[in-house]
Amino acid sequence: MVKDVERGRVPRSDVCDAHPELLRAARNVGRPTKDVCPICDDGRLVTVTFVFGAKLPAGGRCPGTAAELKALCRRPEPVLCYEVEVCASCAWHHLMCRYPAGGVKATR
Repeated sequence: MVKDVERGRVPRSDVCDAHPELLRAARNVGRPTKDVCPICDDGRLVTVTFVFGAKLPAGGRCPGTAAELKALCRRPEPVLCYEVEVCASCAWHHLMCRYPAGGVKATR
């Protein structure tokens, strides 16, 4: 998608469309990276993690610290974690990975 923007095939407005809540999380609890935004070449990327699962808010939880993320991943109920890289300058975002966590571990 980045190459399509660079080549002019996709307008920047089509990829710089992060939800306001994602931008708020990026500004307030995002973990800074050393990477520069591939779209605007100006902003620094941050990583934001959202955790979804039973007994969590419908919009998920966005842990602000590594300890909070660790606690969410150790819950007895299974959760699904999404890591997103975000540029708060131009609103570009990209899902880096998702992974399951929590839940009852199988015992022998």
